[in-house]
Amino acid sequence: MPIDTTDYRDIFLNDRPMMDARAPVEFTKGSFPGVINLPLMTDDERQRVGTCYKEHGQQAAIVLGHQLVNGAIKAERIQTWADFARANPDGYLYCFRGGLRSQIVQQWLKDEAGIDYPRVGGGYKAMRTFLLETVDQAIAQCNFILLGGMTGTGKTELLTQLSNGLDLEGHANHRGSSFGKRATGQPSNIDFENRLAVDVLKKRARGIEQFVLEDESRMVGSCALPLPLYQGMQRFPMVWLEDSLQGRVERILRDYVIDLCAEFIAVHGEQGFALFSERLLASLNNIHKRLGGERHQRMLALMEAALAQQASSGAVDQHRAWIEGLLSEYYDPMYAFQRESKGDRIEFVGEQAAVLEYLRERVRFGD
Repeated sequence: MPIDTTDYRDIFLNDRPMMDARAPVEFTKGSFPGVINLPLMTDDERQRVGTCYKEHGQQAAIVLGHQLVNGAIKAERIQTWADFARANPDGYLYCFRGGLRSQIVQQWLKDEAGIDYPRVGGGYKAMRTFLLETVDQAIAQCNFILLGGMTGTGKTELLTQLSNGLDLEGHANHRGSSFGKRATGQPSNIDFENRLAVDVLKKRARGIEQFVLEDESRMVGSCALPLPLYQGMQRFPMVWLEDSLQGRVERILRDYVIDLCAEFIAVHGEQGFALFSERLLASLNNIHKRLGGERHQRMLALMEAALAQQASSGAVDQHRAWIEGLLSEYYDPMYAFQRESKGDRIEFVGEQAAVLEYLRERVRFGD
């Protein structure tokens, strides 16, 4: 018979398949990478059982639960669990605390489908605690270095070339700036933290004890960095990535116009271009107050003209005008101030190839 487990490290290092028996509303608030939600009860059923528990106690709630999940509904759910178990013989099931719900699923699988399927002891709560502790331990035990630089220098591009890079924006599915929203939306904050923790766990398992991450604000879109990490980022040493204005304009054109437009079309089909245009204009309007009225109107006119050209011919040339204007008049002065305020922590400055070589050497010699 398969054995229940509390080896959370093994689960996340080896991407063990898992089915989450919690209700959909619980799953949506936070789960783990790759997990499938196959609930014992729907949200409505869970709410009714919870109300019964508060008013009449556990035994009455259990009786109600069995009444709600019975007959064809019960058979259908057991079939779904059995299909998952057969397709993932090395997997596990869990509920919130590894208690009654996962025990019932486990028992019904055995009784009705003849399948012994193991549970995760402690459930979601214990695994979540393990991942939070993973990040806390890394902050206490490892070395971190920040990657800074003006907008468009290719910081994420560089991070992905490093074996010890932590791509916060990748885990948050957001590019970090006012223009950073993607077509596919962001994970919940809990999902973001869990993805980051699994990444840290896997890298440490490979012997990595020094991490490089982009210098971010506390919020990456709607995702908040773990507070201990953000607090550490106020003191970590830094390298500063540079590139020419022309190089940065071309990179932003590629990432925020060409690639983002293609992403919207891939996700939304015929409506993709219109939604992409709305997103770009909304991003500009989000910084209206910080730009000031005159500058906002000027950039807006440039952006609208560029979008009109793109809609009619597919050409993107005119986008360079508002990109260059925003960089030179808005983003660069802001980043120049940041660089000056963090100057005593900057230990290396260079363009992409030089910074990449420096960071790889830094790891090699364990500095």
